[in-house]
Amino acid sequence: MNRLLACWTLGLSLSCLPLIAHAGAQDSAAGFVEGSSWNLLNRSVYDRRAYRHGGLNSAARNAFKPRSERSDLAEEWAYGLMGTYTSGFTQGAVGFGLDAHAYLGVQLDSGGGRAGKARLLSVDKEGHPKDNYSRGGAAVKLRLSSTVLKYGEQRVKTPVFGSSDSRLLPESATGWWLTSQEWDNLTLNGGHFNESTDRNASSHDNGFVVNYSNARQGNSFDFLGGSYTGFEGLNLTLYSALYDETWRQHYLGANYAWPITDQQALSFNLYLYRTQDTGEARSGNIDNTTWSLMSTYSHAAHSFSVGYQKVHGDTPFDYVTRGAIYLTNAVALSDFNGPNEASWQLRYDLSMAEYGIPGLGFSAAYIRGSGIDGSDVDPNGGYAYLGYGSKGRHWERDLEARYLVQTGAAKGMSFSARYAMHRGNTDQAELDADQIRLAVEYPIF
Repeated sequence: MNRLLACWTLGLSLSCLPLIAHAGAQDSAAGFVEGSSWNLLNRSVYDRRAYRHGGLNSAARNAFKPRSERSDLAEEWAYGLMGTYTSGFTQGAVGFGLDAHAYLGVQLDSGGGRAGKARLLSVDKEGHPKDNYSRGGAAVKLRLSSTVLKYGEQRVKTPVFGSSDSRLLPESATGWWLTSQEWDNLTLNGGHFNESTDRNASSHDNGFVVNYSNARQGNSFDFLGGSYTGFEGLNLTLYSALYDETWRQHYLGANYAWPITDQQALSFNLYLYRTQDTGEARSGNIDNTTWSLMSTYSHAAHSFSVGYQKVHGDTPFDYVTRGAIYLTNAVALSDFNGPNEASWQLRYDLSMAEYGIPGLGFSAAYIRGSGIDGSDVDPNGGYAYLGYGSKGRHWERDLEARYLVQTGAAKGMSFSARYAMHRGNTDQAELDADQIRLAVEYPIF
């Protein structure tokens, strides 16, 4: 470990080469075709959101209607087919390969007044849901030792820039991504991207998916960081990111698991983001520190969790791509990320494997947030439109059941059912809603 730190500090010198060359993954390359794999996944999702107390579905077709004619219901049912090809690497000192994907989404039921909010279906320029939509892409890759460089459209997973797969089809992003696993227990990542594609998008030229700001977008997103698992039970993660002409963001994550006995365990998850405006500050003045901590006690089939999350700053915690939020209280209907917000979570999970039904699980969570105060948000920035007041508060309740078939012809098929409810006052930005979400997945191969 001391030698690793010296190499990291002084840069890659001749003394470090033995570390890099040691047991590189490229040494065992099977070949472009021999090491390749295919995956084809079926998925069907139904999402129904009934808005309460004057809340309206403002997405899709409703956005073109006067407020008095808008619907209080968002409802979409769709089928998705996702094909993924991952090649092996050619043999030799440097290996070359190709990853590709093709996605298809088909409307099973919805309408111009109900579509858009759940983001299962793609919509046309007038807000009507399309009967079907598709997109595909590919990334070329090369590998030297245990370091892989990819360029093209791909799925990315980091705490500051990540492709979400929480709807019908996954997100993707276009750019460069470098991953290095030259040393035991250490994974390094770096990326430069010029766009991200939302989950219900059918085109690749809409820039970045930014979750809360409505300001003019930056032209690129860059990040560098990694994770270290060399300490028993502890995983440490550190990243730094730059969203062009908008903000600079740093991330620290720590996950610790302590097995008390064969039947008992205790774990802690700490996540922290620090965001400040930079360059042209296109989203306005940002000086935001957001963190969360969750502790979980597990005993046999039962897990009990308590979480706390805090936002320090006069803007909400914002992020690029749908998957780049590693916060405890980012749940089904709300991220609990309002300006100056503090929120608590209580959660219970039950695994029925202990009772003779492997693959079946249940969870229940209750989250309450208060202290939301956006009265000092930059009036010329990208968050003023959200209309935060000075005494915002809200709560959410999530119930979910999941089942994964363990054996037989349907092995790998999964089912999930979720009921979520959100309520809040007018000083926070989320709508009152009741959600029912049903999903079925089946991998063909």
